[in-house]
Amino acid sequence: MEVETVQTRKTLIDRLAPPTTWDLLVIGGGATGLGIALEAVSRGYSVLLVEQADFAKGTSSRSTKLVHGGVRYLAQGDIQLVREASIERGLLWRNAPHLVKNQTFIIPIYTFWDRLKYTIGLKLYDWISGRLSLGSSVFVPRSKALQKLPNIRSEGLVGGVLYHDGQFDDSRLAINLVQTIIEQGGVALNYMKVTGLLKDNGQIAGATITDVETNRSYVCKAKAVINATGVFVDEVLQMDNPTGTKSITASQGVHLVLDKKFYPSNDALMIPATSDGRVLFAVPWHGKVVVGTTDTPVTEASLEPQALEKEIAFILENASRYFVQQPKRSDVLSVFAGLRPLAAPQGGNQKTKEISRSHKIMVTPSKLFTILGGKWTTFRKMGEDMVDRIEKELRWPHKKTATRNLAIHGSVANVNLNDPLYFYGSDKERVKALMNGHSNEWLSTSLQIHEAQVVWAVQHEMARTVEDVLSRRTRALLLDARESIRMAEPVAAIMAKALQKDNNWIKEQVASYTKLAEGYVLKS
Repeated sequence: MEVETVQTRKTLIDRLAPPTTWDLLVIGGGATGLGIALEAVSRGYSVLLVEQADFAKGTSSRSTKLVHGGVRYLAQGDIQLVREASIERGLLWRNAPHLVKNQTFIIPIYTFWDRLKYTIGLKLYDWISGRLSLGSSVFVPRSKALQKLPNIRSEGLVGGVLYHDGQFDDSRLAINLVQTIIEQGGVALNYMKVTGLLKDNGQIAGATITDVETNRSYVCKAKAVINATGVFVDEVLQMDNPTGTKSITASQGVHLVLDKKFYPSNDALMIPATSDGRVLFAVPWHGKVVVGTTDTPVTEASLEPQALEKEIAFILENASRYFVQQPKRSDVLSVFAGLRPLAAPQGGNQKTKEISRSHKIMVTPSKLFTILGGKWTTFRKMGEDMVDRIEKELRWPHKKTATRNLAIHGSVANVNLNDPLYFYGSDKERVKALMNGHSNEWLSTSLQIHEAQVVWAVQHEMARTVEDVLSRRTRALLLDARESIRMAEPVAAIMAKALQKDNNWIKEQVASYTKLAEGYVLKS
């Protein structure tokens, strides 16, 4: 069943007006909220999901682009999380093959002890993955390692250990999940902000929701309300109980995007030991290289977190220890930061990199369901666990999960990764047909973005702003921030025509986007 999402946006909003009681109201349109909504609607529940900004606006569009079991978690001894993540990685590869690929990684080895340690550790990683493993790890001798790791420091190199993990496009997956939820009969809306919670005899009974675009408010009743707002969970919890204690701590992760010339390999690089004890990745992505990440505690949550100078210096310094051609600030095409919502540790001083990435479900006395922690790889399992918990707490009959083998919108086998439109999956031919009906000019030849993709984003993917298109429907902002600024005006003009907006809207959008995108450009 094909659903043209933006054409149904008004229809979807109209479904909020009647005095309907939803089974589940999910607050938050990132990975976690989308996973919960899809889990619930696929079990047959009526579901409304609302997001205050755009889908995946926050952390869920700013990941390292990995669907992974977590080599680092293995080093910390968290076998259960590695096992769960490895299973989920395999399921997502199967359910969204147009977005998830089998990515080989190489750890450069400079000592015999490292060879022994990482060979044994990654064999354990393979074993934990079981039948959902993406491939076996192997030791790669020096000569082959130098071929596979061009521009890597060769002095003292013994070889490398090659292993397999997943690589994906995070915000594209979010959009496809929205489409899948709607196809399953649910409602998912961006730019809808929860402004208050409803209670009936002290129990949560729904929420007041305001359409950010029109400022119109809706009273939405629900049998279960889920707080899946990531780093903003405490704001919703305080709507329920203004005197509640802090539930989460936030950790910032920063990534730099470089030209492929600095690391012209199809194999991702995993740097196993940085100056702060973390691992660092250099991952090929959409013709560029994403290098990261950091783990910096932050005190305030923001929709647009900014990279700190010390984080930028840390990544450049550690990358330069391995790259022959050392990247400078002026070589960075884009810098982006995301905030990880971690369950606040009890007892104070624990470093953010040591806090478990496993998820945690909380239920308040008034029956507000909140989920903390987690990561993209385990979004489906988080949804399953949450709906199971709701059924148990509210004494609903248990319904079996239907998402383990549920194909996500766009799912198609035999993906040609050399096609710049590959990530549209089963929609690709329709996008190409739309291109043929337009002027056939690329908005950006370097990023391979066509004006028809803007029209498609508006008509089928609920894009409402220039930022929605350039940051999350296409990935221009993350791949080359300066190039995306150049594209802002033509994108706004195309969107204005499709959304029936005037010249003032175009000017406002271009100014707003330019200001935002300049935060992704490193000043020399």
